[in-house]
Amino acid sequence: MGKKANGLNAARKLKKRRKKYRWRDPWYKRRVLKLKEKSDPLGGASQASGIVLEKTQLEAKQPHSGMRKCVRVQLVKTGRQVTAFTPGDGATKMIDEHDEVMIECIGGNKGRAKGDIPGVRWEVIKVNDQSLEALLSGKLEKARK
Repeated sequence: MGKKANGLNAARKLKKRRKKYRWRDPWYKRRVLKLKEKSDPLGGASQASGIVLEKTQLEAKQPHSGMRKCVRVQLVKTGRQVTAFTPGDGATKMIDEHDEVMIECIGGNKGRAKGDIPGVRWEVIKVNDQSLEALLSGKLEKARK
């Protein structure tokens, strides 16, 4: 492969070359082919609502030994099932089966799992249209459906 074109009429050649080599950038490729939206259970959205199927506990990764409280959620939009972490002390007591919850990304590295919770990429932020934070702090009481 020779030197880059640099003459007066080189723009077309340079543009063509740039177009070709951009495909070697994995982030460009992911964006242009919309791979995130295709593989993402939330369909590219930042938040999604779902119905709680069951409450579960996951064992934290080494070297920690706690049980992380999570819920299995079936998303309304896509029908897919995901596991969402319930942040806060006693948060699982506020969530019952068949409750409607709002989940969002935990914000781990490149959209992967965060911290010591294996494979969990989502966290619960609302229960029956009420903020989980407000429920835990006692500002709100859980609404009856």
